[in-house]
Amino acid sequence: MDCGYFTSGACRSCRWLEMAYADQLAQKQRRVASALASVGLGEGRWEEPVSSPEAGFRNKAKMVVAGSVEAPTLGILSHDGLGVDLLACGLHTPGLQAALPILSRFVTSARLTPYSVPERRGELKHVIVTEAPGGELMVRWVLRSTEALSRLRKHLPALLDELPIGVASVNIQPEHKAVIEGPEEIFLTAREALTMDVNGIGLRLRPHSFFQTNTAVAAALYRHARDLVSSVSPGSVWDLYCGVGGFGLHVAAPGREVLGVEASEQAIEAASSTAAELGLPGTSWVAGDAAAYAVSSGAAPDLVIVNPPRRGIGSALAGWLEQSGVEHVVYSSCNVDTLARDLRDMPSLQPVSARLLDMFPNTDHHEVLVLLKRG
Repeated sequence: MDCGYFTSGACRSCRWLEMAYADQLAQKQRRVASALASVGLGEGRWEEPVSSPEAGFRNKAKMVVAGSVEAPTLGILSHDGLGVDLLACGLHTPGLQAALPILSRFVTSARLTPYSVPERRGELKHVIVTEAPGGELMVRWVLRSTEALSRLRKHLPALLDELPIGVASVNIQPEHKAVIEGPEEIFLTAREALTMDVNGIGLRLRPHSFFQTNTAVAAALYRHARDLVSSVSPGSVWDLYCGVGGFGLHVAAPGREVLGVEASEQAIEAASSTAAELGLPGTSWVAGDAAAYAVSSGAAPDLVIVNPPRRGIGSALAGWLEQSGVEHVVYSSCNVDTLARDLRDMPSLQPVSARLLDMFPNTDHHEVLVLLKRG
């Protein structure tokens, strides 16, 4: 991918951009294979990596707003806290690339004063935009207060005429610290969730819900997990750290009980709604801490899917899985080092297969999906 921002030094986030993509993929494969060799994942257990488009794959843009009302920048901040405009970032989907200049102009028309980090004044901190596979957008303005809310509402109809916005909201984040968003969300549209159609399943994404930023590779991840689960035909499945239900909804099948557990109540409501829409009566969804739920449970399913954050599942849940009698575990990880640590804490669950999925081209980040079987 050719990138003028990278060449000029304006943005160097894609540290591997000058490396050929085939070499990127090979280096990631070597990295994850080396990290997991000590826990029984030899060369013969790895399936072919899942590649990604090198550009135009990112479905979410988190743009720092700086500059002035008349000349806003949407992108990142320089080392001295000034705005660096990245409207044409090649990582974003074509839909996002088309929308960002319009959203930049909207800052001016709605008189939204960009926040100045050096001066600690202004209102608009970020614009966060997500594109669904069908092209619909969720747009969020992160503001320090509600001061600009009336102006934003006044000018929103004109913006809705220009862009296919399904969900629009304001997030309030008043503090001067490196936190992108706050807990308060004010919706400007009747709808509060964007539908992400993945493999024919309409996952409902609310503003604070997690979703993979690479839709194509996320779809491959869910398909591969579904195939792994089907290969062992469990009667009961727990989907821990289930988010909006991506894994659980994909593996649901007649005669199979699926339970999803997630800390976010909004995500659980979204998963439950999608399951009802799809007519999946064998699914249930619980809002709560995934590890605490499992550890306190008096019973165990046939198979557990875990999709934790970068810190991994930790010793408590790994210890429970080791002692639980669960026959199979499907572990989706974005951090091979914590994955290796967790697998060492579950020696009775032996790796059957593993696969690298390249969610994040041009960086050293990775996603790994592993199937474990009790030995």
